[in-house]
Amino acid sequence: MHATLHLLTRTDFPALRRRTVETLQLNLGYRCNQSCLHCHVNAGPKRTEEMTAETIDAVLDFIAANPGITTIDLTGGAPELNPRFRRLVVAARARGLRVIDRCNLTILEEPGFEDMADFLAQHRVEIVASLPCYLEENVDQQRGKGVFEASLRALQKLNALGYGREGSGLGLNLVYNPQGASLPPPQVALQAAYKQHLGEKYGVVFNELFTLANMPIQRFGSTLISKGQFNAYMNTLRAAHRDENLQHVMCRSLVSVDWQGYLHDCDFNQQLGLAITDPSGGRLHISRASAAALEDQAVRVADHCYGCTAGQGSSCGGALGHETAAAPSCGS
Repeated sequence: MHATLHLLTRTDFPALRRRTVETLQLNLGYRCNQSCLHCHVNAGPKRTEEMTAETIDAVLDFIAANPGITTIDLTGGAPELNPRFRRLVVAARARGLRVIDRCNLTILEEPGFEDMADFLAQHRVEIVASLPCYLEENVDQQRGKGVFEASLRALQKLNALGYGREGSGLGLNLVYNPQGASLPPPQVALQAAYKQHLGEKYGVVFNELFTLANMPIQRFGSTLISKGQFNAYMNTLRAAHRDENLQHVMCRSLVSVDWQGYLHDCDFNQQLGLAITDPSGGRLHISRASAAALEDQAVRVADHCYGCTAGQGSSCGGALGHETAAAPSCGS
């Protein structure tokens, strides 16, 4: 796999400083039941890294000592594959935290996970689910044959539990990624297209669609280099940069925690090995960190950060701004 860090570190991206930490995004491990082309984590079935019980205890201690934390955002790989996933969810909800599960949907059909949807609903976990298109051909091309049908079955199961339905309080948001080296289309218009197609053809409902730009790192970055598209894609991101998006980028109020417990400004920096450092210059571990000490620290930036500020902007919560256009296709 082609490394991209050396192509990104020399940058003119604007300086950023942290605000108050409100969200912990926890990568529970890189093991996944899928191997998606756009995956910036390079997750897959053969990965073995996973967050240990000791590290999860350190996370819970950090939350108890820092009451400003309101949300934990669970990622992977497939975060549900970590055997301590349920214990963490129960402990976080007992503390009154909002819990987000970054779910790939197909995990809900894996042997041993048939009751996972019921567990998530019981504990009122918000689901952010990957569905990079509403067309079967595009989804299977990006994520593997049969993934679209499995994802639909999972969405229908979640809908039956109340997810995505008005008044249920069970949030179900979908995630779109472009098929290749292009920016996402306008989120509002694409959301309308998703809702119309999935609702009319499959009876599926959901709350919001999040459009995310593909980051030029890990598997996707390596693909760009192999195809000779890396520089062109970076030029696209830089040319579409908008200063107003800097006020809303996720790294200003979020801390990313890797499977070993080390802190990063975002999940993308985590995958590039750009850790938050302690006063000695070493990687800062969550067991030695405090939210107050992180406030007003400089964010480590590199050229990939343009992926968050290009066009309508991109974050784990979708677009940072709005663009208007005619309803696009998710194949665009």
